[in-house]
Amino acid sequence: MTHKKRIGVIYGGRSCEHEVSLASAVSVVRYLDTEKYDIIPIVIMKDGAWLWNVEPGQLLQASSDPELAAALASAPVVSLATDTQSRQFFALQNKQPLPADGRLDLLFPVLHGPYGEDGTIQGLFEMANIPYVGCGVLGSAVGMDKEIMKVLFQAAGLPVVDSLVYRHFQWKRDPEGLLNEVEQRLSYPCFVKPANLGSSVGVSNARNRQEMARAISEAFTYDRKVIIEQGLECREFSCAILGNEYPLVSQVGEILPGDEFSDYEDKYVNHTIQFVIPSTLPAETARELREMALRAYQALDLSGLSRVDFFQDKTGGQFYINEVNTLPGFTDMSLYPKLWAASGLSYPELLDRLIELAVERHEIRRSLRSRR
Repeated sequence: MTHKKRIGVIYGGRSCEHEVSLASAVSVVRYLDTEKYDIIPIVIMKDGAWLWNVEPGQLLQASSDPELAAALASAPVVSLATDTQSRQFFALQNKQPLPADGRLDLLFPVLHGPYGEDGTIQGLFEMANIPYVGCGVLGSAVGMDKEIMKVLFQAAGLPVVDSLVYRHFQWKRDPEGLLNEVEQRLSYPCFVKPANLGSSVGVSNARNRQEMARAISEAFTYDRKVIIEQGLECREFSCAILGNEYPLVSQVGEILPGDEFSDYEDKYVNHTIQFVIPSTLPAETARELREMALRAYQALDLSGLSRVDFFQDKTGGQFYINEVNTLPGFTDMSLYPKLWAASGLSYPELLDRLIELAVERHEIRRSLRSRR
């Protein structure tokens, strides 16, 4: 009998993208092949507690079901051992034993935003010497930080829109001076974003000084750094990447926002966002975008997966790379799996391939010398 891999699907997290992660995890757990894998869902609650074997679908239902919520609250609180040998989770709460073997073969993080997509939890997995799906520590960290990401894009010769970055102490020290500088160097409208966040959380379109001040204050509630980008009247495009040393790039898709830009409500509440896959771009233009996406992937030293997003200025037709998303949304309605489905790779096949890539990268790291 073939050994079934024990896959820990880690979801939830401490970031404000917690609910997005729950929705993604529902699809991942549903589509993982139970003929191949034993699946252990592990939720990271907003307070940071890790709960063993809690189904994401149940957690979503628990908000309206007090009895179910009470049952889930009794799930074992666990921690990951970091002894580099065991790949073991153990119980913390009253030292109770886990209801099943706590050893896992691989971790599949379905976490969005800080403390899940930014390299922090990837560092924990590296310390524990356990294979995991997705980008490594460096790629995750620079893929989350929009300031550093753009610096690396520019070093690779990739076009980006003009932008300014400020720290919170600069805003507190001289807000009027900061606003004056923004107005001198950029023109309205501008997009204001937390530098380290995703899912369009905290993003605003500022069309005048009053809106700019309000948008900056809002963005600083999510991060200590804020990036202000020159606004464009633009079309939005995206493509998906899958692989380690020899990554593949999907077809190009176009994003059609339900509002003036793709915000959180558009994506996850109202579901008004639409995708055109493949895009209507000429074949040569689509090929150029796919090449740019691959250069971005390599410039940030990414692995496993990523989605790369672009803007096209409607006025001059110029393309700009917007950002990469190293753990994109993973519901069956999300753009990343849809791009691969249109490119001939079904959702279950995509999950299988991501697990294979995680094992492949882990084996390469294991082969490296750690001492003289």
